[in-house]
Amino acid sequence: MLDQYSLPLVALSYIISVVGSFAALQLVTGITEAVVKADRRRAILFAGLAMGGGAIWSMHFVGMMALKSHMPMSYDVIKTLLSVVFAVAACTGGLAIVGTGRFTIDKLLPTSILMGTGVAGMHYMGMEAMLMPASIEYNLNILIISIVIAVVAAFAALWMAFHLHGVGQKLGSALIMGVAVCGMHYTGMAAASYQHTGTTPEPGFAGALSGDHLGGVTVVISIGIIVMALRVNHWYRNRTPVPV
Repeated sequence: MLDQYSLPLVALSYIISVVGSFAALQLVTGITEAVVKADRRRAILFAGLAMGGGAIWSMHFVGMMALKSHMPMSYDVIKTLLSVVFAVAACTGGLAIVGTGRFTIDKLLPTSILMGTGVAGMHYMGMEAMLMPASIEYNLNILIISIVIAVVAAFAALWMAFHLHGVGQKLGSALIMGVAVCGMHYTGMAAASYQHTGTTPEPGFAGALSGDHLGGVTVVISIGIIVMALRVNHWYRNRTPVPV
């Protein structure tokens, strides 16, 4: 089945990824400048939320909605929530490992693999959350390429997060990260083929979300992350930390 994409939604997915990436890069400043362990942990959590929830997860589901499959589609609530957990946990864990102690390539390489596979897991869990009268089959070669892209994107994101500090540098990095995240997503989508079955799987006990409802949730999450990032970044830059 040949599927098409809504170009405005594809563009929106990229913009969301760029904004989420920029917010995460702003928040990483709190990790590198923190002198109190509690502040560092808080900054890691917020940056992980911005990167995993905004730059990656929100982009993913807007990208999913960009797909014109010509079939009724909804999303299993539990699997959708699990996909959020995968993305946020992978990014928060990666930032925690690399952002604690001295930054080294020895830490960066395995952390990128951990983070990249976690992000890929989010993508394919999100695909499994789709409820439609069709089964999904994957091209293994393209699937592997999508995971490699996710790992490379994680490597680049972690390196840029801790090495580029100017606003212009962060904006440029966010534009690059947006390309990488979207590249992984749409490559993963290209790995999938859909075989019409005529039967839609039953959702789990928590029910299902329609595409419109999920779109609303995604927009709310994206806006919330942007506001949070701006407020937390402002707070970090205007407080006087006291080391303990």
